[in-house]
Parts: sequence; structure tokens; C-alpha cells
Amino acid sequence: MKRDASQDKRFLNRHSSIAPLAFQRKSLLILTVLVLVLPAAVRAQDEDHQPFLPSPVQSVSTVPANGDVNPYGVAFVPPQFPQGTAKPGDILVSNFNAVTNLQGTGTTIVDISSTGTQSLFFQSGTPTGLSTALNILRKGFVLVGNFPSPDGTCGNATPGSILVINSSGKQVGSIADSSINGPWDSALFDEGDSAKFFVANGLTGTVVRLDLKVSSSGVSVKNVTQIASGYQHQCDPVTFVDAPTGLVYDAERDVLYVASSDDNAVFAVANAGCAEKDHGTGRIIYQDNVHLHGPLGMIMAPNGHLVVANNDAINPDPNQPSEIVEFTVGGKFVKEISVDPNFGGAFGLAVMTKGDTARFAAVDDNIPVLLVWTLPQP
Repeated sequence: MKRDASQDKRFLNRHSSIAPLAFQRKSLLILTVLVLVLPAAVRAQDEDHQPFLPSPVQSVSTVPANGDVNPYGVAFVPPQFPQGTAKPGDILVSNFNAVTNLQGTGTTIVDISSTGTQSLFFQSGTPTGLSTALNILRKGFVLVGNFPSPDGTCGNATPGSILVINSSGKQVGSIADSSINGPWDSALFDEGDSAKFFVANGLTGTVVRLDLKVSSSGVSVKNVTQIASGYQHQCDPVTFVDAPTGLVYDAERDVLYVASSDDNAVFAVANAGCAEKDHGTGRIIYQDNVHLHGPLGMIMAPNGHLVVANNDAINPDPNQPSEIVEFTVGGKFVKEISVDPNFGGAFGLAVMTKGDTARFAAVDDNIPVLLVWTLPQP
């Protein structure tokens, strides 16, 4: 989202269950709240509302040397990732805007190490607009949405593609199938030699599944299926596009969860991993005008809850700017926190569990920084 100095700057009270947070442009007051996460055995119990969301702990700038801004995509480098520029446990962040702040012109992915050090992982030679569609294959490849615009507007944006980047930060290929029309976000189910890759299209309001073949030498597409459609979508001068965005695939249930900004709702598409036809929008599982304000990036927390960022352009509330909202898959609100006192700061999210800890990362693209939480787990 393009930063706008006219955005509401008031700091107002949050939901009563949340510790107040105050953020400044140059500094960050950090409050730590200990949160216990329930074991996986009780994930399916909708009546369990123990929250996952904590308060921010670590803040790291995402601005590389070339000045790119608007961090969108966030992804943890998996443990099996081969030796390269990025290391297991690092966090990659894709930038959508160039230093000019024109949307769809960013060219970089930065690497945030586990100690908080930032370095450049990838830089394109041309304006590319690297979106929230950022995922990492454990065989050593990064998949990122390329959604460029020559003038910073959605109306002149091109359909784009998926860039394929190796572990050394070099582009080794791209996926430019006709089914990809403004890759706005994505979800990945990595099976080693193959993968299911789901892409939300900002220009058509559709979701496609790409069945991938993966080897040490590269990535190829075996089959493409449009599995969902009918989501509201529109160009927006502030947010670039309001469309289906956050995708979460639950392989155990074969369900794809879709956060649709303009619909202001989260949907569930059944049989997503094996569907051979379009299932429309799927069924609504969460529609909440009190807490949802244009849902964007989304992840599934270790406790089985869904966590979604909001763009503040749809159903805006000055009392709840830049909110990240947690809810159960049965549609029960659990908790929310703000990452910025102004509209438009929340976007990409990622989570990784290792042993008895979970790490949760979210961008504040107003500042722009990456916020990282480390949570104990039983």
C-alpha cells in the first residue's frame, strides 16, 4: 500500500483483550506478552479460543541499499534449504515499490537473518513489483509473484509471472502461464520432488493451482487448474488492488482458505489439492465487519487458528488501523493487534515452528520494517 501522510494518525484504544501498543516512525516501544499455544491435538476444537497472537518483540528495517519500500511478501527459509545466500531460519521479504514509492516497481528481496541482520538476497534488473506471493521450496528455489506496473497504477499493470530464483539469489526461470493474472499472494504445499502451488490473481479474482515438478536443477509446471473464482476485485489507487489475497492450504483436510479483501471475508475451498474444476468462491467461514477491514496476507498459527492482516481500504475503522486478526476456522474471533497507528501498515505474514518455539513475522510497510515474535510452545 502506498504511504499517505494524510492517513489517520490517532492512537486509540485497542480491543480490551490486547495490551496497548504505541509505535513511532523512528522508534518502537516493545511490550512482551507471554502467550501459551495449545498442542495440535486440540486444533479442531472450535470452542478453544486460546490466542496465538502476542505483542511485537523485534523490529528490523526491510529497506535495501537501493531504497525499495513497501515490503509485502514474508517467508521463512525451511530447514532443508541447501547452502546458499539465504540460510535455514532466515526470513525473506519481497518489496513491491521502488524508492520513488511507485507501486509495482520494486525489484528486491531482502534476507533477514535470525540475529536481525539484513542483506540483499535478490535484485531484478527491471521494475518487477514483487508481491506477497512469496514461497520457498526446500530443494533450494524461491517462488515470487511479479506484478509490475510502469506508472504505479493497477490499471496499467501487466499480468506478470512467477519468478524462480535459486538459493544463491539468481533468477533461473519464470512461470508465465496464461492462468496467472496479477499474482497477488500464494500458498505452497511442498512434497519434495513435487509441489502444489496456489496463486491468487488480483486482476481476475481467481485462484489457480499449479502442480509443479521440482528437481535440483529447476522447477517446471505439470498441470494448471483454476480451482476458485468469483471473488470481488478492483483496482485501488491506495492499495493497488483489492482482490483475493491470503491463501492457506490445509493438506490434512485438503482445504484452501482464501482471504478476499473486497469481499471482506474469508472463504474455504474444499478438495483444493485434487480439484479438476472450478469450485467458485467456496463457502464463507469468517465475515466480521467489526474486526475485518479488507483481509490480506494470511497464515495458520500452530494452534490451528487463522491469522490475517487487513488493508484498511475496505470497511475502514480509525480505531483499528493496521490490524492483524486471529480467528478460528469455525469463524470465532479470538484476538487482534495493531502493527502501526496509521492505516495501511499490515500485509505479509509468515510463521515457522521449531522444537518448543514458534517464530511469527509480519511487515509494517508504513515504516517499513519486519516485526518478529518468538513464542514458547508446550
